Amino acid sequence: MPAAGPERLLRQAREVGAEELGRFCARISALLQAEDWGPDTLDALRRLFLIVAATKYSRRLDPTCVVLLQTALCSPRCPERLQLLCAAVLREMAPSDSLSLSCDHAQSSRQLGLVASVLLAQVASLAPDAFPEEQTKALSKRLGDWLRYASIQQGTAHASGGFFSAPRTRQPGPVTEVDGTVATDFFTVLSTGQRFTEDQRLNVQAFSMLRAWLLQGGPAHPGAMDSDDRSELEGSTVSVLSAASTASHLLPPAEWLREKALEYCQRLLEQSGRRALRKADSGLQKACLVEAVLVLDVLCRQDPSFLYRALPCLRALRTRLCGDPACVRALLPIAQFFLHHGEAAAVDADAVCQHLFTRIPSEHFHSPMLAFEFVQFCRDHLLLFGSNLDLLRTSFPSLFKFLAWSSPALTSEFVALLPALVDAGTAVEMLHLLLDLPSLTAALDLQLRLSQAASERPLWDVSVRTPGCLEALRDPQAQGLFQHLLRAKASGTTERLTPLHQLLQPLASCARVVQCAQAVPTLLRAFFAAVTKFADGALASQLALLLLERSDSLFQVEGYEADVHRVLSSQFPALCKLHPSMVVERAKELLEFVSSLGGPRSTGHMLTSVVWAIGEYLSVSWDRRCTAEQINRFFEALEALLFEVAQSRPSATLPRCPPQVITVLMTTVAKLASRSQDLIPRVSLLLSKMRTLAQSPAAGPVHGEDDLGAICTRATELLNLLKMPSVAQFVLTPSVEVSQPRYHRDCNTALPLALALVSRLLEREAGFLPR
Repeated sequence: MPAAGPERLLRQAREVGAEELGRFCARISALLQAEDWGPDTLDALRRLFLIVAATKYSRRLDPTCVVLLQTALCSPRCPERLQLLCAAVLREMAPSDSLSLSCDHAQSSRQLGLVASVLLAQVASLAPDAFPEEQTKALSKRLGDWLRYASIQQGTAHASGGFFSAPRTRQPGPVTEVDGTVATDFFTVLSTGQRFTEDQRLNVQAFSMLRAWLLQGGPAHPGAMDSDDRSELEGSTVSVLSAASTASHLLPPAEWLREKALEYCQRLLEQSGRRALRKADSGLQKACLVEAVLVLDVLCRQDPSFLYRALPCLRALRTRLCGDPACVRALLPIAQFFLHHGEAAAVDADAVCQHLFTRIPSEHFHSPMLAFEFVQFCRDHLLLFGSNLDLLRTSFPSLFKFLAWSSPALTSEFVALLPALVDAGTAVEMLHLLLDLPSLTAALDLQLRLSQAASERPLWDVSVRTPGCLEALRDPQAQGLFQHLLRAKASGTTERLTPLHQLLQPLASCARVVQCAQAVPTLLRAFFAAVTKFADGALASQLALLLLERSDSLFQVEGYEADVHRVLSSQFPALCKLHPSMVVERAKELLEFVSSLGGPRSTGHMLTSVVWAIGEYLSVSWDRRCTAEQINRFFEALEALLFEVAQSRPSATLPRCPPQVITVLMTTVAKLASRSQDLIPRVSLLLSKMRTLAQSPAAGPVHGEDDLGAICTRATELLNLLKMPSVAQFVLTPSVEVSQPRYHRDCNTALPLALALVSRLLEREAGFLPR
């Protein structure tokens, strides 16, 4: 986890307001205008870079400050460290209309590299064609030279010869490799030494901007091949051989740069396999390895003749990295390369994706940087997966391990990725796993506790002790459920994980588990938004029953059950709308749900949705198979339930029944009576009792005055409707046509007229109107 110091500095930088930033820019402008190149200016520019780099949005700097930053960047008197900071600040600002740099402003090769990096950040985003062709050719030629022909001797160091003797110059030694051996090939960013020369610094600068420059002058650049020429070249051995034998000095600048970039990247791949002596160099190796593979991918897309020269080293690299957990992040650009070029190079991309989608998330779910890059990779390459998209979909249990462990950072990414992951074959299993996501987080935490040595830095919450969990995992049944939850691929089966939930309960208070539980409602909404676009009746029915089944079998994290019930209760009617016959087809399961003693009391949101769906869709107008016997069975179950919830008293174990449950129950039994009119006397008696109960003093402590008023009003309205059965049937069981919105908005259409007519007739019958 990040240290507290850097986190605090980033937070302070993000909190700097526009007014404070303006005052700070004025101070920097004064220092730059006076050409004060001292430590105060250096410190101020460092702070300015942190401020502009710490936020996702672009900071607006004072125009005078921007002009002075550009002037200092091109000034021959400004020290190199200050110019590096000026270039870094200007790159963070790009694209911006206030930048007016040009390569003509550079007065040395070092300045040209810095100016070019700013222009590249500015031009590639704002105006890709803004570079004049002559400048593009000149800079491409120089970049190729900087990459390939930097000195292999270290920079010169001056040493004092004593008080009475003149200073003497130490003879520079050769640069070395990261493993300490003397470099025998050309200089790269992975070459090491005590001091570096000017051309070596330019070598590093050139590599840092190489990929962006190649993309800026890529296939759309004049002279690039079209797709027909490219496909023809990919299959032509003659073209490959002729390209390999072309004399380098005859190449145009763009091709010269690509040639030198290929040699440079191949050299980096060789250097990345050396064992670094210092930990910092090991990290640099991994970063350069990733960048080199990405550059090779760009080169092969721009010129397919490079594919056959790059392929052998990339195949060997993939074989080496698959067995090296420390370099796992480099497998993503390698997979990208084979997705782009696998068909042309006759490489089986399935094996690459198989390893990528299953083993990596399962083994490295606790790496936040890898998690973010992996999900980004999946999102960016959906169109390239082709037949491998099915492999990605069936690997969602592995991907969800990233989500379970780093849910705050990855929730929005998975919301965007879910529509591509879910299909009819995985929807049910995926919904189960989404609901079990907090328990998956707890299981991953437990897995780390089991697998990592006590001497290593713990990745789990050390404040939570779990000796009971670790001991209970030795039970064979618990092991089976544990392995099912941690599976790498979709199994096509589901397991009831309630025993495992009980086992993992001590971990429910872990901060990571709580954060995951808070992300699940958002993910569920994204899941249903995607599923409802393709679900047929059978799948909608299956998912609806799953909601009923899982409503009382969730991992007990504080607030989790209530949040999930709110989402599920909003989605159950949507699924019923997709397949209205579900209520008749699944009558047995729905009756079991509303008749259960524990379910209705603890799932008010779900109960309300289910009861509403019964009243809405248990009708011959939606399914001709609906019978009076079926309606009677539902009525008896709902009648008993209404009495139970209306007369229950809240306690520590039994929360107060929401008034919405009571009003929806009354409305539903009235709807059923309008469809089976033999029930009208029983329903009228039931509604009269509910109205009397709501008006009794004993109900006051249980429900508030407003709630009791709503219950009493709804009972009175329904009683009045049932006094005229034909009107009640028209109002409570309208045809599909009458259910259209215009019948509720237009006062001249049937439904408002019917309600007004009923009111007048009832008032007249009561003697309020003259006959």
